[in-house]
Amino acid sequence: MNTDRAICETMIAAIPRLRRFAVSLAGVQHADDLVQETLLLAWDKINLFDARGEMLPWLIAILRNRFYDQRRRRRKEIEDVDGAYAQALTTGPTQIARAEHADLCTTLLKLPKEMREALIAVGYSSLSYQEAAQACDCPVGTIGSRVHRAREYLGALLGIESPHPSMPTYDRVRAPQKEG
Repeated sequence: MNTDRAICETMIAAIPRLRRFAVSLAGVQHADDLVQETLLLAWDKINLFDARGEMLPWLIAILRNRFYDQRRRRRKEIEDVDGAYAQALTTGPTQIARAEHADLCTTLLKLPKEMREALIAVGYSSLSYQEAAQACDCPVGTIGSRVHRAREYLGALLGIESPHPSMPTYDRVRAPQKEG
């Protein structure tokens, strides 16, 4: 415990000289931060310090190396005042899309089988109405009405409002009738 106290006192005594050296390297604005980082790093790596040596040269070496590391890092940084570069590098969060996809899958299972098949054939599989009618073995008009009703019902279940003013509102949508 006595050695910790002696090391601490030696580090504190070195602060004014470290600060002067930091000012000469980094300027007044950044000197205190550089000294603080140096002392934190030195304290963290105190077990690497040779007790037979002088503390001040060791601290100065750490400060100098820290300064040059920061300078090298800054050289690689790109100035992005308006944030355009950073905006180009960002991606949106995927959690919301995954949650919405899970909701859609769950809600699709609530649709009657005929509606679900028609909607998936046209909306997901990108079949034409004629191709979907052949696949579902029913008239083209039936596919059209099934897809329309499935979209309305799905929108109502998911709480999605109508994208176009001429489209019906979902508060008037009833549960689908079983087709016969």
